[in-house]
Amino acid sequence: MTTGEPGQPRTDRSPWNWLLVLPIVLPLCTFLFNADEPRLLGFPLFYWLQLAFILVGVGTTTLVYRMTR
Repeated sequence: MTTGEPGQPRTDRSPWNWLLVLPIVLPLCTFLFNADEPRLLGFPLFYWLQLAFILVGVGTTTLVYRMTR
């Protein structure tokens, strides 16, 4: 694929792409959810953080997509 100019290859080397590392590395940090307390509505911290990791992943993917489009 090319950009608008003939002979110029498309490049995906945007600094915004580095932000996509965040949803990969964040769930690997076990010290964040290595606890039973605090509980929210009876659910341990682990379940709330899993939902937060999903939201972080969706948010960063959306942000990178919009900034590199």
